[in-house]
Amino acid sequence: MQSFPDGFRALVLGSSGAIGAAALQQLQQHPRCGLAIGLHRRSQPALDFDQPQALEDAAKVLAAQGPFHLILNATGSLHGQGLRPEKRLAELDAQRLARSFYINAIGPALVLRHFTPLLDRQRAVMAVLSARVGSIGDNRLGGWYGYRSAKAALNMLLKTAAIETARINPAAVLLALHPGTVDSALSAPFRGAEIGRSPTQAAADLLALIDAVRPTQSGSFLAWDGSSVPW
Repeated sequence: MQSFPDGFRALVLGSSGAIGAAALQQLQQHPRCGLAIGLHRRSQPALDFDQPQALEDAAKVLAAQGPFHLILNATGSLHGQGLRPEKRLAELDAQRLARSFYINAIGPALVLRHFTPLLDRQRAVMAVLSARVGSIGDNRLGGWYGYRSAKAALNMLLKTAAIETARINPAAVLLALHPGTVDSALSAPFRGAEIGRSPTQAAADLLALIDAVRPTQSGSFLAWDGSSVPW
C-alpha cells in the first residue's frame, strides 16, 4: 500500500465475510497502516442494512477516527436470508427481488451517502464489491435475475456518486470491483468444479489494485486483475 501515507487509516465494511475478513486482517498487519477497523452486523458500531439509521450513526461515530484513506465495502449476498438465484422468469418473486436489491444496492447506496464524507482529501479510495454478473454488456448466460440486476444498479449508483464526489473531493477514487471466483460461502453452491482463489489471495489482489488506482479512474468498474469490466 505504497500510494497511501504512512499511518493510513482503513475501514472494511462487511468484515465478517470471507473477503472482508481477509482484507481487514491484511490491513491490520500492514506496517504502514495506522488504523484498520472492521464493521459488520455484530460490531460496535454495527453495520446493519436492515436498520438504515444504524449506518448514519456508525458514520458519525467513525468520523472522529477519520478521515479514512481506504474504505472497502465487502458486503453482498447471493443466497440465504430469503434469497436464491433465479434461473427462469417463472421463478421471479417480488419479495426476493426486493430483498436482493435492498442488500446488494440500496444498503451500499446508503453507505455511499454516509461514508463518502469520511474520505481523506489528499489520497482516498472507496471501493465496493460488485460482480461481473452485474455487467449488462457481459451477460451471455442469463439467469440470476435479482442478483444481476441489483449489482447493475449498484454499479450505476457508484458511477453517479463518483461524478458528484469528484466535484467535492477531487482526490477521492470510487470503484466498483469484481473479485473473481473466490472460495467462499457465497460462491460455494454455484462454482462447480472451479474452486476459485482463496479469500486471502482475493483480498491481496483487490488491495494491490486499490493501491494502484488514481483519481482519473474514479467511477470505473474493474476486475481483480485490473482489467475493465463492461457496464
